[in-house]
Amino acid sequence: MAARVRTLPAAIAPVLVGTSLALGAGHFDPIAFVAALLGAIFIQVGTNLSNDYSDARRGADTEDRLGPVRVTAGGLVPPTQVLLATYVTFGLAVACGVYLVVVAGWELLAVGAASILAGVLYTGGPRPYGYEGLGELFVFLFFGVVAVSGSYFVQVQSLPWQAFVCSVPVGLLASAILVVNNVRDIDTDRRAGKRTLAVRLGRERTRLLYVAMLLGAFVIAPLPWLLGSMGGWLLLCWAALPLAVSLTRVLRTHTDGPSLNGALAKTGALQLTFCLLYAAGILASGGIGS
Repeated sequence: MAARVRTLPAAIAPVLVGTSLALGAGHFDPIAFVAALLGAIFIQVGTNLSNDYSDARRGADTEDRLGPVRVTAGGLVPPTQVLLATYVTFGLAVACGVYLVVVAGWELLAVGAASILAGVLYTGGPRPYGYEGLGELFVFLFFGVVAVSGSYFVQVQSLPWQAFVCSVPVGLLASAILVVNNVRDIDTDRRAGKRTLAVRLGRERTRLLYVAMLLGAFVIAPLPWLLGSMGGWLLLCWAALPLAVSLTRVLRTHTDGPSLNGALAKTGALQLTFCLLYAAGILASGGIGS
């Protein structure tokens, strides 16, 4: 429950896209791929554990929230155990990062440290950025730009512009997962003084933001093809459009917990489906420069 398995596609999907770009460029390091994948998962789980612990300490996870029970606030696990699990999980992420630093250079040390720090400070520290409406921006950066380009870099040791462009739709969909979460919790977050982007914008404008994020992902995805760098197979990800359309309808018309919890899980599934299709399109296109 504390690991929030439904959010893990946000960690897995960008690694798959970055690796498909590396494969298309004629490079694949299976050990680096596994290390990057496990590192991303551990950072995601560590962030979720840290969030569970910090929100409970700040009183943000109250009994009237619509989301699943949080293990710390709900008294299911002692806070010290949740904190210990956070340390252990981030420690495992560091262990994965050590190998990546060895094979890809010291730059990965800074990236890994920044990723873990961002995970902790989301709801921890004196000024958690998740409480100031910056959560979606950081998710876009770290589960989009950093994760995709980083997964490519650890296998190729270069950073072409295509890696950054392909990271944008991935980051938008990852941020959309958080948008659903914050729309669901908008009332309880407001009462707890948690000024998420949803609280700042209001329910209706946040719903429009969700639609814009999903639309932006599908529009930007074929951009490398339009710029003459890859093939039209990038449009394969558009096969996920029906799921995106159905999700926008749910978010626009529902405010109850079960519906939005389902939309949260399905947005994660949308991101994973989109990225699997996108990665297949990248490979079918022959990779960068084809």
